[in-house]
Amino acid sequence: MINANKPDRWNEDTQESILQYNEWFLNYAPQTYRSARGDCIEGVQDLLQRTDFLRKLDEAYLWDNPESLSVARMFCAPPIARDRLAGLAQVSGTVVESMECGRAVRGRSRVQRQEAISKMIPILKRLIDTQLCTWLEKPDVVPSERDIEIASCVAGDRLCGSLTNPRIRNEQEQRQLRKLDAYLDNKGYRRVEDSSVQAFDMEPGTYSHHKNVSMYKNSLNDADGMVNTPIDMAIMPFNGTRPILIECKCAGDATNTNKRRKEEDTKVSQLRGTYGDVTLYLFLCGYFESTYLGYEAANHMDWVWEHRIEDFDELVPNGEQ
Repeated sequence: MINANKPDRWNEDTQESILQYNEWFLNYAPQTYRSARGDCIEGVQDLLQRTDFLRKLDEAYLWDNPESLSVARMFCAPPIARDRLAGLAQVSGTVVESMECGRAVRGRSRVQRQEAISKMIPILKRLIDTQLCTWLEKPDVVPSERDIEIASCVAGDRLCGSLTNPRIRNEQEQRQLRKLDAYLDNKGYRRVEDSSVQAFDMEPGTYSHHKNVSMYKNSLNDADGMVNTPIDMAIMPFNGTRPILIECKCAGDATNTNKRRKEEDTKVSQLRGTYGDVTLYLFLCGYFESTYLGYEAANHMDWVWEHRIEDFDELVPNGEQ
């Protein structure tokens, strides 16, 4: 074990990791939010112009512009999440998600989307924020530039809040993967992305991002079939026959880490049930406190802190070795 068996270091490492996360967040998040807000306000203004300031937000418009649904949700009072809209309209959340992603539809999916749109439009119109869009209470009134500016900024801010966190989470993972890439490249490893090669069949001296690992679905045997579970990074050491499996994890608060630890426990159970004595290594940055660390250690997990990546030296030999 690298860190799981050293509880005397946990609190000190946690504090250093929190400081590292906070410094990154303060440098990255404001810039990300400002950039996203500008894009969101442009999207809101485009929707207003193309729908006669929401008066023509109807089935035909949403069919031709399904990605506008994410903006339309922000004009509701209160602004509603994607899943909430699906629940209120009694439609498939998958259909709503595919619309907002702008995915093409064919066959039965076309019928499902048309049915979903016909059910969502009445919900959107019923929940429209008339205090924000005051002109809607007077059919013949054209909103002033000031009205449009206020509505665009408010709806844009609402939309930005729903988009920024996923962007930040994605950048957290990409930053950690870049750091691991640089560490491994310096040791002579080679990145290979071939989805046809399973993690346990990788060549020595190679590594891969988001590698699927086939595991027993019930963690015991193949009676219930197999499940392909993605692992953030798999490394096959130069001197190894089994890959090192790593999950990248960043956390801006301790609450979410404790909520998600059950998912990691399930993944480890499936791994060990399929491949025997396997350790899942966590690459940590942020608010991972002793309660979380103790739980993970008790469930056959170990970790390396991002602020001390050289701890991986115990597992990952250099190429010349």
